[in-house]
Amino acid sequence: MGLLRTMMPAKFQLLALLAFALAVLFIENQIQKLEQSRAKLERAIARHGVAEVEQRHSEDAGREPSPPAEKDDTVIIYNRVPKTASTSFTNIAYDLCGKNRFHVLHINTTKNNPVMSLQDQVRFVRNVTSWREMKPGFYHGHVAYLDFSKYGAKGKPMYINVVRDPIERLVSYYYFLRFGDDYRPGLRRRKQGDKKTFDECVSSGGSDCAPEKLWLQIPFFCGHHSECWTAGSRWALEQAKSNLLNEYLLVGVTEELEDFIMILEAALPRFFKGATELYRSGKKSHLRKTTDKKPPTKETIARLQQSDIWKIENEFYEFALEQFQFVRAHAVREKDGELYVLAQSFFYEKIYPKVS
Repeated sequence: MGLLRTMMPAKFQLLALLAFALAVLFIENQIQKLEQSRAKLERAIARHGVAEVEQRHSEDAGREPSPPAEKDDTVIIYNRVPKTASTSFTNIAYDLCGKNRFHVLHINTTKNNPVMSLQDQVRFVRNVTSWREMKPGFYHGHVAYLDFSKYGAKGKPMYINVVRDPIERLVSYYYFLRFGDDYRPGLRRRKQGDKKTFDECVSSGGSDCAPEKLWLQIPFFCGHHSECWTAGSRWALEQAKSNLLNEYLLVGVTEELEDFIMILEAALPRFFKGATELYRSGKKSHLRKTTDKKPPTKETIARLQQSDIWKIENEFYEFALEQFQFVRAHAVREKDGELYVLAQSFFYEKIYPKVS
């Protein structure tokens, strides 16, 4: 009996140890199964991810790439000559800027001085070329031509302008200083109260109608060289001609302003789409007439034409007119009194290498 009591605890101990061993085996078996399940799940997730990437890549390959957003850095400078219908044309730009999404900026110089100081020239070039928020931009003002390449600028603006018969321009300016115009009729002008006609001014040798006053369109195109502002300078004339041909996109004439606007709309629709219709509609903002202007007599005109200054200024005007008419002949046609823009007259062929 004593021996039996001694052996019983040993059996229980063995059974307990066996049960523990079985439990450990069972737990290890379950852990192994869980590990296998986790591995299968990870492989499945990985296969699914690869399939998704491949499908997305395949879809992207078959789709046309999205074009990058177009960056439009175009800048136009209209260094407008006074009394050449510049306000009429500029107001069209103001009416179009919201619809066509460009900026219009007026260059307002102190006392309307068309010549900038050297430091202002540098500042102006820097502003125009680096002012990203104002691009595309249309700058206008009574400023002499400025060569941007002289200042190391990377992007040169496109210049445009309008010229007018020199005597007609001077007559218009003479009366404008005295009577203003219908654009701002209440504004007091510098010579207001002076009732002397242009004919009377010329016959009496007045300073406001002297031949030197004709010297304006050439220096505006010649630029910021001192010789540009020497009245009657042949060098200035040739420089102005060179700039007109090589630095200006288009130079129109006041007498054919509608043609100028139509050509600009055809060449630069980004800015001038709708300009021709606006001009033809006859809105007051696009028409500006000098008040109480009296045309000069033949005697007055003949007297001014004796001046060498007139001869040189008129030579430049005739040169600009001839160039504009050449451009117009290849840009528009007339039918039944109406002007029409010519259709595109070029295309591409024999393009190599061939695209498979």
